[in-house]
Amino acid sequence: MEYCKSILETIGNTPLIQLNKVVAEVPALVLLKNETVNPGHSIKDRMALKMLEDAEKRGDLKPGGVIIECTSGNTGMGLAIAAAVKGYRCIFTTNDKQSKEKFDLLKALGAEVIVCPTNVEAADPRSYYSVAARLNKEIPNSYWCNQYDNLSNRQAHYESTGPEIWRQTQGRITHLVAGVGTGGTISGTGKYLKEQNPGIKVWGIDTYGSVLKKYHETGEFDEKEIYPYITEGIGEDIIPKNVDFSVIDHFEKVTDKDGALMARRLAREEGILLGYSAGSALAGIIQLKDQLTADDVVVLVIHDHGSRYVGKIYNDDWMRQRGFLDTELKVKDLLSQKKDKAFISVQPADTVRQAFRLMKEHDISQLPVMTNGDIVGSVTENIVLNYLLENPLENAEKNIQSIMTEPFPTVASDLPLSQLRNYLSKKIPAVVVKEKAGTLQIISQYDIIQAM
Repeated sequence: MEYCKSILETIGNTPLIQLNKVVAEVPALVLLKNETVNPGHSIKDRMALKMLEDAEKRGDLKPGGVIIECTSGNTGMGLAIAAAVKGYRCIFTTNDKQSKEKFDLLKALGAEVIVCPTNVEAADPRSYYSVAARLNKEIPNSYWCNQYDNLSNRQAHYESTGPEIWRQTQGRITHLVAGVGTGGTISGTGKYLKEQNPGIKVWGIDTYGSVLKKYHETGEFDEKEIYPYITEGIGEDIIPKNVDFSVIDHFEKVTDKDGALMARRLAREEGILLGYSAGSALAGIIQLKDQLTADDVVVLVIHDHGSRYVGKIYNDDWMRQRGFLDTELKVKDLLSQKKDKAFISVQPADTVRQAFRLMKEHDISQLPVMTNGDIVGSVTENIVLNYLLENPLENAEKNIQSIMTEPFPTVASDLPLSQLRNYLSKKIPAVVVKEKAGTLQIISQYDIIQAM
């Protein structure tokens, strides 16, 4: 029989997925290393298990022990899963900028969670680093994993993530791109790949408010670079020992807004629901697209699943409060949510039967009537149905022109959604939207209800 002896055996061997629409302007082949299929839905499962197993081998973690870690959520998930299988207790410190979903998931796996303030220095006794260190000293038989400085972190990726990517691309990878937080993923993976081919470029994605990029370029730890940011999972106000700067060729900074918007594009255009830092990493690739060619193979290693951010980047209200979306929805926002964007119309000479058949086939209640690209009238389901009921045999073959009414109003795509009420009524159930490219779309009252 073929089965795993525990959930831990499902960690790793994640697929590469080609990105298409969101990288249309990038000349290279861009492949996403989809770490969300790990049991904790993040890449951190790899290093969490490695840190525990190495600690067990050294005797630092003994049966019945307590695992302590400062985590933004994903490493905690990996540790909590492993602890559940191995029988350890977990206490995690985290910061208050992380999503509530992360806290709830950690608690669901039996962990204790202590939330610490974000806007304090790492050395501050209230920081989630300092609280974890203190708990480790106070609690007997405890082990602080310290993912930032524990080199088992990057070793996990040297042993698993790097070899997987090399095998999956058959050695054709030219660029490795990953967000940098603790530095374990990019350093371990990058080291392995560069040992196979020193010509491979390794690009790290950083965020504004983090010290990593400037430190890499100048060797200076500049505290003036540190300020609050919203992006989760990347950027640091310390220099973790796991960051091997000699492996990384370039750091690219991405704004909080660009990362959030790109994550939403990934979901809507590729059908892949990923975390905040994945959006940042992809935005970084697009910012660097001019350095890529059609012969390049770019592998983007992502961190976690979008389910951790449902209350944040995938919440329109949260996005608007931070200025990442327009404060008011516009017609174009509603159009982007429509699954069927086909513009279906009839001509004046078409029969009532043809119009009725189109409505049934496409499950629509209204049709514009067009001649030579101009909208000259409209018909609705009620008008067509009532006309057919009066005299089914005779009226079915009459021209649409005989029953059509005034054309639906035409509106611009940047019209605020609230102003649509000025155009719609019981007699006017839809509007036609003319987009900047000249294409036409139709929005019905039903579309508005669905969007809301």
